[in-house]
Amino acid sequence: MEQSILGESSYLNGENIKRLLEERKLFIRPLLEMSQIGGVGIDFRLGYDFLVSVQGRYAFINTSMNNDAGGENERNIHHFFQATRRQIGETFILHPHQTVLATSLEYVKLPKDCILKLNMRSSYARLGITVSTIAQPGYCGCLSLELTNTNNNPINLTVGSRIIQGLIYKMSNTTEYFDVPRKYVCHVRPEPSAIALDKDLKYLNELWKIDNNISDS
Repeated sequence: MEQSILGESSYLNGENIKRLLEERKLFIRPLLEMSQIGGVGIDFRLGYDFLVSVQGRYAFINTSMNNDAGGENERNIHHFFQATRRQIGETFILHPHQTVLATSLEYVKLPKDCILKLNMRSSYARLGITVSTIAQPGYCGCLSLELTNTNNNPINLTVGSRIIQGLIYKMSNTTEYFDVPRKYVCHVRPEPSAIALDKDLKYLNELWKIDNNISDS
């Protein structure tokens, strides 16, 4: 399964990761402790900023352009998240079945031939917290973390704690991250979904209009 997602690739061990850092091909700041680099990956810390999912004034989160006047779906999504910030050492409560957008404390710039896959550290995954994120070759910015508490109990997280483990894969070729338009570029704070920018939604909306004899005039 890993092969089908990532193509030809291989894990980098701790020594390989340290070598990339020394050669300045991989950039991670701040790397507070070298012990964050383990045998097969690197631990990342929970950052300061959060976008908390809340009940908006709309009945649902709109990811469709059907009946959307002037990009209302994009504004709609923002109404379902509220920004909040904590300091290092402060705590943040992740409520049951709640999704929170966060970032890593560390700013990362990946080599053009490396991909980074993030998973919860086992100690947090056992509490019922899930995350699934991939940073593509050449990515720069803080790492986006979509945290969901699948537990029936609130979980208190400490800002600055090592909650994520990243596995770095060496690819068989290089890619240019900025050669194609990107929705999420060099962010240092969490960003809500930019699903409204997906081009296929415009195409599907046109089909919907044709099927329903709807005119733009």
